[in-house]
Amino acid sequence: MKNKSSEKMLRAKRLALKRKFYGKKIKKYVPLLLVAALISACDPFRGRETVGEYVDDATITASVKSEIFQHPALKASQIHVETLQSTVQLSGFVDSLREKNAAGKAAQAVNGVKAVKNNLVVRRKNY
Repeated sequence: MKNKSSEKMLRAKRLALKRKFYGKKIKKYVPLLLVAALISACDPFRGRETVGEYVDDATITASVKSEIFQHPALKASQIHVETLQSTVQLSGFVDSLREKNAAGKAAQAVNGVKAVKNNLVVRRKNY
């Protein structure tokens, strides 16, 4: 009986010593790990929008979509609009070069648009 209890006490002491030893090592490196985590957490946001820019871009996107929808020659469902830092990107398919240019002009006419990347593809008609 005494043997088992002394073994348990010995194991408990060893465990306590390990915890104490590793606890000191961990405490030593915690500030370094926190600094590294903070620096790496900021990296994905470099070059991205602020909250205000995001709201402005959402407003621009909605306005461009509205302009395209109101244009009689354009099929709004075929044109995708994205905005990042006041630059509008148009993508999707249109039936003619005239429609592509009209969509670009409609986007450029919206207040707050700095640039338009017109990536619309003119679809060939198969007869």
